[in-house]
Amino acid sequence: MTGSERDDAVAAAFMAERERLVAMAYRMLGSRADAEDAVQETWLRLARQDAASIDNLSGWLTTVVGRVCVDVLRSRKARPVASAEDESTEFVVVEDNVPAPEDDALLADSVGLALLVVLDSLGPAERLALVLHDMFAVPFEEIGQILGKSADASKMLASRARRKVQGAPRPDGERQQRRAVLDAFLAAARDGDFERLLRVLDPQVTWRSHTAHGVVVKLGATEVAANVQRGAYVKARVQPVLVNGNPGIVAWSANGMPLGVLACTVVDGRIVEITSLRDPRRLAAMELPGRTAH
Repeated sequence: MTGSERDDAVAAAFMAERERLVAMAYRMLGSRADAEDAVQETWLRLARQDAASIDNLSGWLTTVVGRVCVDVLRSRKARPVASAEDESTEFVVVEDNVPAPEDDALLADSVGLALLVVLDSLGPAERLALVLHDMFAVPFEEIGQILGKSADASKMLASRARRKVQGAPRPDGERQQRRAVLDAFLAAARDGDFERLLRVLDPQVTWRSHTAHGVVVKLGATEVAANVQRGAYVKARVQPVLVNGNPGIVAWSANGMPLGVLACTVVDGRIVEITSLRDPRRLAAMELPGRTAH
């Protein structure tokens, strides 16, 4: 086999593993952009490696992408101000028509996205051990190699992480209640009922609106309530959706153009955070439920 043929074979083998690696990195990092970067870094390291020295390419790739993800997670912990307001903030939007998760792969993925909120509370090693073992069935021996720990220590990390997430509310069981809170919020906004709006908002609620000119932040129930009454969501046609696993809507103009995406984080029956997207460029590029020809 010539050098060129060998390179082609390695590239083909990597591409066969790429989808699995991106899915794995995405579950660990919670961002498709970061996941793609992690897999690209893995490819660069593979390109510098003598492929003939790798006995198990799949295992080698898992180890490398795992180590890259751990480095990213540790970097985030060291820089906690890493921006949630960055333009790269993702809006994964799927229909919220309450099908069985096993019948709708997109909804199942959105439930997985909701779990990422819980995973964010874990340390990097705990998160990697739990994700790789429980979601991708990676043996603890391989996880230990990634973390520089024994298989038993890796098993303990996964067990500890599992206990931390056991008490978290399951997305399926909470969905109807959270949707009802958002519906009450929208109804109060349409009716112009300021007091009802305040009752459904947490006093310390935050609204982050991603616009074409950057992120606009509104703080506190009074300011948020006033903002929603002035917004485009009040009179627009709306489509119920899930946005990153949270109840949300897509708002449409009369001519079928997307006006915005809005999602709410609900805790104990009140909205504690609102995230919206009103950047026409980004909205036009998205596959949005409810889009009609115009």
